[in-house]
Amino acid sequence: MGAQLRAAREAAGLSLSAMATRTHYSKPLLGMLENGQRQIRPEHVSAYADALGVGSTLFVEPSDGERAAAEWTQRVAASDISGDTLERLELAADDLAADYPTTPPGELLVRIRQHLGYAGRLMDSRKTLTQHRRLLVTVGWLELLASTCHIDFGELPAAAARGHLAWDLANEAGHREIAAWCLETRAWQQLTAGEFKTAAELSRTAQSLAPEDSSAFIQATAQEGRALARLGDTKGTYGALQRVARLVSGLSIPDRPEHHFRYDPAKSDAYVATTLAWLGDPAAESYARHVLADLARAASVRPRRIASANLDLGLALVAANKPDEAANVALAAVESRRLVPSNYWRVSEVVSGIEHRDAADAATVREAFRDTYRT
Repeated sequence: MGAQLRAAREAAGLSLSAMATRTHYSKPLLGMLENGQRQIRPEHVSAYADALGVGSTLFVEPSDGERAAAEWTQRVAASDISGDTLERLELAADDLAADYPTTPPGELLVRIRQHLGYAGRLMDSRKTLTQHRRLLVTVGWLELLASTCHIDFGELPAAAARGHLAWDLANEAGHREIAAWCLETRAWQQLTAGEFKTAAELSRTAQSLAPEDSSAFIQATAQEGRALARLGDTKGTYGALQRVARLVSGLSIPDRPEHHFRYDPAKSDAYVATTLAWLGDPAAESYARHVLADLARAASVRPRRIASANLDLGLALVAANKPDEAANVALAAVESRRLVPSNYWRVSEVVSGIEHRDAADAATVREAFRDTYRT
């Protein structure tokens, strides 16, 4: 407002001294008002208007363009969302992703749906452009996590629908990492379905999309290695493993290593164990034992990862012609009750390998599986 007062005075051709005479305010005070050094009160504006007359610029209405610009500025800045509302929702999404390794998928889905319902109500609220993008990104992460849970359950249509929505939200928000995770998650689903070539192609596309320093890039590279192992591509598999090793060599442990969408360097050995077991490499046995030993010493218990490592070791022991021990570790994985439907095929693979060498042990594991996972 001070600049407007000064512009109106100068347009009328009056000096500060002349203005002081007309308004009865001192020259120093008027100077401070015009320079923004003193708060301008309504009586100051009235004094200027009286002194300058109706024809001054103080009485000129803004143009349509100025008025429209001012209205849009107000609209862009308007928001019904408080400053910490979005932050709480973002933190909740992180908590859910961190709970994924230790929480049954059904229980996690209930909590995800609750937060998506709240996010949906926020979507209908007035918000700034920045808040709108933050909300899109948060919903994208939640939908992607929900898609992962549906894959674990074997609910593929629901998984595809949620994954597609997460992909659309990532594109809308310009978030390359979420988009890459969508492809990596789809690659995992194709891998569990036996579509190994498609899984490898999706993993490569995810790498081309993901920022090179992101967790999605590392995970997609590891996923490609696993798919190539199932295809029997030894050279390609070892190449992928070497790339992952380079990527994680200087990687520090994230603040929440259990977070599903943050790559934990400790996962690297587990992925190597799985990949080598699928490739039939004898080194898989020592890797799997190493992973299980590390998990046993870890400060936090990760039962799902332990169950998966037991299946890796079981498959490696089958290849090493140790069916008795393979049956024991497979039984431990089954009786942990931590396996999800997307991993059932891995149990079948180990049991089939045992059966060729020891039918009785295979029958024991198969019966335990049927008793534990009746549904």
